[in-house]
Amino acid sequence: MTNHIVSLGIQIVPKSTKHKTYDLVDHAIEVIQKSGIKHQITPFETVMEGHYDELMDIAKNAEQAVLDAGADECLVYYRIHYRKNADVTFEEKRLDR
Repeated sequence: MTNHIVSLGIQIVPKSTKHKTYDLVDHAIEVIQKSGIKHQITPFETVMEGHYDELMDIAKNAEQAVLDAGADECLVYYRIHYRKNADVTFEEKRLDR
C-alpha cells in the first residue's frame, strides 16, 4: 500500500425497522468528528484525510457505532485515493485554485 496521506470517502447506509436512517448516520459522523482526523462531511459521504490504516480503523468504528445505535444492517461504500510515492490532500482537489 502506501505510507503517505490518502483520501478516504465513506458512505454508510444503515437499514433499520425501528430507527431513522439519518439518526443512525449521525452516530458514524460523531465517531469521525471525535477522532480529530481532517474530514469533510458532504450530503452523500464523509471524506477523511490521513494514513490508510488509521482511516480504516476510524471507518470500522463508525460502522460499529451505527450497528450499536440500532441498525439491523449496513451498506458501506468506500472510495480511496492514494499514491505510491506521494500524499493525496484535500487542498490539491479544491475547485477554487
